[in-house]
Amino acid sequence: MKKVTYIVVVLVVLVAIGFKLMDNKEQMAAKAAVAEIKSDAIPVAVTEVNSAKLDKSFTAQGNFAPIQSLTLLSETQGQIQRVLKRKGDKVKAGDLLLVVENNTMAADLATAQTNAEKAKRDLERFENLAAGDAITKRQLEDARLAVKSTQGQLVAARQRLNKTRITAPISGEINEIYVEVGSFLNPGTKLYDIVNVDKLKLKVKVSESEVLLVEKGAKVKVKADAGAGQEYEGTVTAIGAQADPSLKFDVEVEVKNAANNNLRAGMYGTAFFDVADQRDALLLPREAIVGSIQNPSVYVVKDQKAALRPVSVGTVTQNQVEILDGVQPGEQIVRSGQINLREGTKVSVL
Repeated sequence: MKKVTYIVVVLVVLVAIGFKLMDNKEQMAAKAAVAEIKSDAIPVAVTEVNSAKLDKSFTAQGNFAPIQSLTLLSETQGQIQRVLKRKGDKVKAGDLLLVVENNTMAADLATAQTNAEKAKRDLERFENLAAGDAITKRQLEDARLAVKSTQGQLVAARQRLNKTRITAPISGEINEIYVEVGSFLNPGTKLYDIVNVDKLKLKVKVSESEVLLVEKGAKVKVKADAGAGQEYEGTVTAIGAQADPSLKFDVEVEVKNAANNNLRAGMYGTAFFDVADQRDALLLPREAIVGSIQNPSVYVVKDQKAALRPVSVGTVTQNQVEILDGVQPGEQIVRSGQINLREGTKVSVL
C-alpha cells in the first residue's frame, strides 16, 4: 500500500513540473514575440530645433611656458673659486652667481692701465714739442694713435676682469647648475639654466573660425589642470599669422603667477575665450550632424520614421551648430543613434 502511495505522489509531482515548464515556455515565447515586434523600431535620442542665443565663446588647451628662459654660458676662462647660487635659488638680474680666478686678468688690467697712462703723457709732451716745430707731424700722429690703441686695450682688459664675476642676466629661478667649485671654465662652458615664472605664457592652438574671434590685448580666463580650480586673468599677447599643417593657429596668453608660484612651466592649462557677440539663431547639438560640416545632414523624426535631410550650417562652436536652412523650429532631430538609421527607418524615441 505504501509503495502505491509513493508512486502516486511521484506522478503528481512530475505532472506539476510538466505544467510549470509549459507555462514558462509560453511566457518566454510571448516575450520573444514582443521583443520581435519592438525590434522593428530603432531606439534613438532626439532633440528639438530651438531658437536661442548663439554663444561664440570657446576654450582651448595648451602648456604653460616661462616668460623668460635661458642657458647661461661662460664668457671667460679659468678655475671657479666660489659658487654663490645653486639649483632652486631665486635670483634677480645682476646678482653674483660665480667667481672665477682672476689673477692673470688683474695683472693684464694693471699693465694695460700703465700703458694707457704712459701713452697719454707721451702725447701731451709731443703736443708741446709740436707747438715749437720740434717734431714731425708723423710723430705726433703716432702718439695720438698710441693713446687710442692703449685705451682700447684698457677697456678690453677691464671687461675680461669683470667677466670673472659672473652675474644673472635675468631675474628668475635656477632650474639647473652644471659646474662646481674647482671646475675649469672655457668660453662656451654651460653654467646655469635660469627660468622666470613670475609670468608665464599659455600656448594654445585654435581653429580658423576661432582665431577670427581673438584680439590681441583681450582678457582671458585661465585655469591650470592641476591648480585645484584656481582662476587667473590672462592677456592675449600674440596671435599666429599662419596656420600649422593641421590648420590650427598659435595663440599666446600671458598670465601673472600667484605669489607662491603655483603655476609651473610645462603644466597643462585651459584658456576660456569669452566672446560677447551673441545673436538669436536656430541651434542643434554638434553630435546631431550626420556627415561632415562641409556636407552636413540630419535625421528628422516624423510619424515614427527617420528622414535624412540636408542642412546649411553657419557658425560652428565646440558644442553647437547654427542651422541656416533645412529644418524648422520645433522639429525633432535625432541626437544619438544615427549609425543604425537609413532613410525611412522606423524609430522609437527614448
